[in-house]
Amino acid sequence: MEKVREIVREGRRVAKEDPRRVVHSFKVGLVLALVSSFYYYQPLYDSFGVNAMWAVMTVVVVFEFSVGATLGKGFNRVAATLFAGALGIGAHHLASMSSATGEPILLAIFVFVQAALSTFVRFFPRVKARYDYSLLIFILTFALISVSGFREEQVLMLTHKRISTVIIGGLSCVLISIFVCPVWAGQDLHSLLASNLEKLSFFLLDFGDKYCEAVGNDDTKEVDKRKKDFDNYKSVLNSKSNEESLANFAKWEPGHGQFRFRHPWKQYLALGELIRQCAYRIHALNSYLNADDTKVPVDIKHKLREPLKRMSLESGKAMKEMSMSLKKMTKPSSCDIHVQNARSACKSLTNLLNSGILKEVEPLELISLLTAISLLIDIINLTEKILESLHELASAAKFKDKIERPLSFEKTNAKSIVCVRPIKCQDDHVITIIEDDGNNDDTSKNDNCSKEVSNREKYEGSDTHVHIKCVSCGGHTCLCDVVECSR
Repeated sequence: MEKVREIVREGRRVAKEDPRRVVHSFKVGLVLALVSSFYYYQPLYDSFGVNAMWAVMTVVVVFEFSVGATLGKGFNRVAATLFAGALGIGAHHLASMSSATGEPILLAIFVFVQAALSTFVRFFPRVKARYDYSLLIFILTFALISVSGFREEQVLMLTHKRISTVIIGGLSCVLISIFVCPVWAGQDLHSLLASNLEKLSFFLLDFGDKYCEAVGNDDTKEVDKRKKDFDNYKSVLNSKSNEESLANFAKWEPGHGQFRFRHPWKQYLALGELIRQCAYRIHALNSYLNADDTKVPVDIKHKLREPLKRMSLESGKAMKEMSMSLKKMTKPSSCDIHVQNARSACKSLTNLLNSGILKEVEPLELISLLTAISLLIDIINLTEKILESLHELASAAKFKDKIERPLSFEKTNAKSIVCVRPIKCQDDHVITIIEDDGNNDDTSKNDNCSKEVSNREKYEGSDTHVHIKCVSCGGHTCLCDVVECSR
């Protein structure tokens, strides 16, 4: 009874991880029930006979989880069956032209040569990547038709029935896979890379505080959640095989949604390779967080805290925005600012190190610190390369331009309403007033006048409160910063 409960729990876990697995299971059952009618329904059985079982076998081996995988296997199976069937008929015809004694010998030679050559070709890397299954079916079909044709008089009819049932089974799989709750391998690859970027950003956003030992332990649940997010990058280290298989399947898929025909899937693999290189650096950097034997003194870390924290924080922000940009398929317009900020923090750290701040540090501790800094600099360089690769992907895939909606600031006393747009700089965000639609005549005359208000400035000595109205959602919120409009 306990084993049954364990199986039920495991089934719930698998279904909860990806509910599409449950749908796929029903789809396979549906297709098998449909093609089985060729064997159960008497008129269809009279047409195909026992060869109707080939349709069932085709469904079992061809139907895969994604549309691309099903299309690839279906195409490979049908093409290999057609080609092997034609060659099998030719081999049978040539063998039948010899004597009764020489016919089986010739058939055996044909089967040997074909199987040996096809098996050797399967070792070619490019062929193995896309056509391994088709070669396997080619070997099987040629051997079956050649050997069975020796005892069968109507070899053409036998070949016709087997090829027809294989085509029927393959088409059934493809149609159900595309039109009934389709699972697109291209979409999965796209989401996987966006998720990998987000996992790396979680590490980098928290690394500065963790390395400098500035993380509080007040809320246990929050600490556990952050630790789980912090270690999520490890799943990126072994994502190469999954990415390559998804990209291979995506090449078979027709255009769907925002993914056009001949979408640049190779660029996804290039982007994924850079993300993994960054994950390897992060994995090495993570080892220095708990290195007790070469632990750097806290006072030294405190002196380097600001530039170190900015380097990791800005890199993490760049990764986060690249992830959001990839998810929404928009061009990464604001990521360059975070990369520049990380570069600026790196220069500040270099100047600080050149000032002789590490003269009193022990050699082993110095090596540990400089290695961690070197890894962090490598991560910044890779972040820039990832951004360049993402720009190339956005250009090739024709991502949309990111549209920044303006915000409107509204005063509660109905003095004036101004439209503003955020402008990003290195240190903080700046708001530029671009329009004033209030009732004040003097303000309306000064159309060319604009003001910049830092989001860190506080207005003291006034009771005027500024309310923000977001154009996209229509929500209001009170802002502590106050804008004093000149009249």
